[in-house]
Amino acid sequence: MQKIVITGGAGFIGSHIVDEFMESYPDAKVVVLDKMTYAADIRNVKHHIEKKNFELIVGDICDLDMCMRVLKDTDLLIHAAAESHVDNSFGNSLEFSKTNVVGTHCLMEACRRLNVTKIIHVSTDEVYGEVMEGHAFEDTTLKPTNPYSASKAAAEMIIHGFRRSFKLPVIMIRANNMFGKRQYPEKIIPKFTLMLMQDQKLTLHGNGKNKRHFLAVRDFTNALKILNEKGEIGECYNIGTTQEFENIEIAQELCKLFGLDQDKYITYVKDRPFNDGRYAVNWDKITALGWEPKIDLKQSLAELATWYSTYSDRYVEDDQIVNNAQPLQSIRAVS
Repeated sequence: MQKIVITGGAGFIGSHIVDEFMESYPDAKVVVLDKMTYAADIRNVKHHIEKKNFELIVGDICDLDMCMRVLKDTDLLIHAAAESHVDNSFGNSLEFSKTNVVGTHCLMEACRRLNVTKIIHVSTDEVYGEVMEGHAFEDTTLKPTNPYSASKAAAEMIIHGFRRSFKLPVIMIRANNMFGKRQYPEKIIPKFTLMLMQDQKLTLHGNGKNKRHFLAVRDFTNALKILNEKGEIGECYNIGTTQEFENIEIAQELCKLFGLDQDKYITYVKDRPFNDGRYAVNWDKITALGWEPKIDLKQSLAELATWYSTYSDRYVEDDQIVNNAQPLQSIRAVS
């Protein structure tokens, strides 16, 4: 490959994809197209900025002309740009549809016109909706339950139409919740970590019993590399993990890490308008290609806490949750 384009490459997941593909394909030029919204940060990719085979372009995927310019002569597009925080989607659903649906449409149209060789579209396990028992397979009917997951399902329908009409060379992926360094503190692990650093109580929606599977972002990017090399065009692949936790269990583990009394530091707030009880996917299909998750969440929490302690200044002005973050004494024990 000579040119790889990664949308959303300055965000949490996107920047780890950049790391993986810069390392795995050192002879390819890697171009990031990112709008640089609140969840993106140039510091996520600053270690690549001076490299000759890396380029960061600030632009909107909803701008077709921009997509056409960036995607010229592209061998691989990894589309990871998205509005992704479910809570935000309840109050700003039109922005989610604009970015996730119209943006995806613009990219697919540009890929069609320019004959991009391969496309990997990053979707989500949330398009399946609640899976209270068992697991969703790649051919399970999509039943999204909130504006975010509905916009991601709609993006998939756009892509499906382009695949059928224009034979667009797309591989679809649907992954579990992810964890890792650089995750913006609107998601549970970084948010709760930074709140405890400020000696704040943790707030759980409802009764805190909602279950989620947690996938390490480095395991995810390794899966992308394998799918790029072995995945079949036109197929969909679930990327999952066996690490399933209730939200309250995550809060308890973090309290334990900080040496704090969970009865004093865990509280409850009104639930979302609709809050899926559980997501779960079967990922045998990608396992058959030689991939498996390797990184353990509980064993990673201390390292993550140390990272957020070191880089808490990134988020001081970005979110009220982390204003004036002061690491607790106990966090120094994991440094």
